[in-house]
Amino acid sequence: MSSIDRSQSVGGTRTYEVRTYGCQMNVHDSERLSGLLEDAGYVRAPESADGDADVVVFNTCAVRENADNKLYGNLGHLAPKKASRPGMQIAVGGCLAQKDRDTIVKRAPWVDVVFGTHNIGKLPVLLERARVQEEAQVEIAESLEAFPSTLPTRRESAYAAWVSISVGCNNTCTFCIVPALRGKEKDRRPGDILAEVEALVAEGVSEITLLGQNVNAYGSDIGDREAFSKLLRACGNIEGLERVRFTSPHPRDFTDDVIAAMAETPNAMPQLHMPLQSGSDPVLKAMRRSYRQERYLGIIEKVRAAIPHAAITTDIIVGFPGETEEDFEQTLHVVREARFAQAYTFQYSKRPGTPAAEMDGQIPKAVVQERYERLVALQEEISWEENKKQVGRTLELMVAEGEGRKDGATHRLSGRAPDNRLVHFTKPEQEVRPGDVVTVEITYAAPHHLLAEGAVLDVRRTRAGDAWEKRNTTEQAKPAGVLLGLPKIGVPEPMPAVASGCGCD
Repeated sequence: MSSIDRSQSVGGTRTYEVRTYGCQMNVHDSERLSGLLEDAGYVRAPESADGDADVVVFNTCAVRENADNKLYGNLGHLAPKKASRPGMQIAVGGCLAQKDRDTIVKRAPWVDVVFGTHNIGKLPVLLERARVQEEAQVEIAESLEAFPSTLPTRRESAYAAWVSISVGCNNTCTFCIVPALRGKEKDRRPGDILAEVEALVAEGVSEITLLGQNVNAYGSDIGDREAFSKLLRACGNIEGLERVRFTSPHPRDFTDDVIAAMAETPNAMPQLHMPLQSGSDPVLKAMRRSYRQERYLGIIEKVRAAIPHAAITTDIIVGFPGETEEDFEQTLHVVREARFAQAYTFQYSKRPGTPAAEMDGQIPKAVVQERYERLVALQEEISWEENKKQVGRTLELMVAEGEGRKDGATHRLSGRAPDNRLVHFTKPEQEVRPGDVVTVEITYAAPHHLLAEGAVLDVRRTRAGDAWEKRNTTEQAKPAGVLLGLPKIGVPEPMPAVASGCGCD
C-alpha cells in the first residue's frame, strides 16, 4: 500500500510534519519549510500523527553537545515506521545538517533528503527527486541562495509575526558554531523589510519581531551604522502596527541611537533581551566577546534612564572553560546590578567544532551544577522582586494563544504586557480573541508571571483578533496542526518559556 492510501493522508493529499530544534531563527525557518510544503500541495498532518505523516522534516540545531545523539535517536524511532510505509520520506535540514552533511545518510541510510541552512527553498524539489530516483539527495549550499523572506510562509500566529532583517553573523565567539553554519552577515534592503511588515499588517498582524542572529549589527553589510535605529523608527510610521520587538542584539553594536529610537518610537516595546554570557572580564575575553562588564552595565543604565519601565532579559553561560569562583562571583555581581526581569541560563557544554571545546580548564560537572543552582536561585529572587513592582499597575495586554497551561481550569486567559511579561487575567463575559487587547490591573506577582484577578477594565477588539478568528474558522475544516516545538521566543510566542537555543548573541 502506498503512503497516499494510508489514513494519515488527507483526501489523497500527502501530509507533512516539521520538528524544530534550536533557536528562534530555526523556528522562523520552519515556518518557511511549512509554507514551501503547503505551496507544493502537502497538508499538515494531524497533531496525533506522531511521525505517521507522509513527510517528516527535522529542522536541526548543532549548538548542543548531544544534538546529534538526539537527532539519530529520533531518526531511529522513525526507521520501523518508514519500513512499513512505502512512500514515506524523511528530510533533515538546519545547522546539524549543514555541519554533518553526508554523515547523516551514512548513519541513517533511511533518510531521503539532507539540506542545509542556505538552501531551505530546495526542500520540495529534493523530496521529489529522491522519490523519482529512489536514492537519498544530499544538497548543502555553501552560501545563501535566496533570502528566506522570498519563500512561502505558514505562520504559526495570525496576529504576530517574525520578520527576518538579516541572516548570518560576523562575530567569532569561541563557544558558538552558528557563524560557521549560517555564514557571514547578509542584510536585507530596508525597503524590502518595510514592505513585508506592511503586507503583514494588511493581513491583520499587529505585532512583529525583527529577527537576526545579531539583529542590531544590521547595516554593516549595507554600509550604514545607524540602519537599525532608522528601521525601528520607520516601523513606528506603519499604521496598524501596534507592537515592535527585536531579538537578539549584541552589546558590541548596541549604540545610543538605538536606545533613542526605542524610547522615541511609540510602538517599540519597552523590552530588551541583551545577552550577557558572563560578568567576568577574563571570561568575556576568552569567549571573544568584544565588551566588558563596565560597558555592559553602562548600556543597562542608559536603557533604564531612557525607558524606566523596560524589562531587560539576558542569556548567561555558567562553567565556561577556565571560569574561576571569582569569575563566577563577577557574573552574580552583574545579575544583582542589572536586575534582569528574567535570565535564560545555560550550563556550558562543548559545541563540537568550536575553539572553546578544545580549551584547557574544562570545569567539572559538579562544580558547574553548583554554580548554576546558585545563579538560578539569585535570579529567581530578583525576578520575583521585579515582578512585585508591577502590582497595582494598569496594563494593556495583547491576548495570547496557548500561553497559559491552566487557563481552562482557572477560567482565565493570558496575554503579554508591553514589556513582554506574561499576565494571566480573569476571563471577561465579553468574547475576547487572541490578538485583541484588554486593560487590566495587576493584583499578584510570581517569579515568572503576573495575575490580574479583578474584572477586566476594558476590551478592545482588533483587526488582529479578526485575523485570528478568520484563520481559526477556516482551519476548523482542516486537519489539526502540528506545533513546531522549541524554543518559544519573541513572536508568535514573545518571551521564551525555555532557553533561547544557541546562546550565541
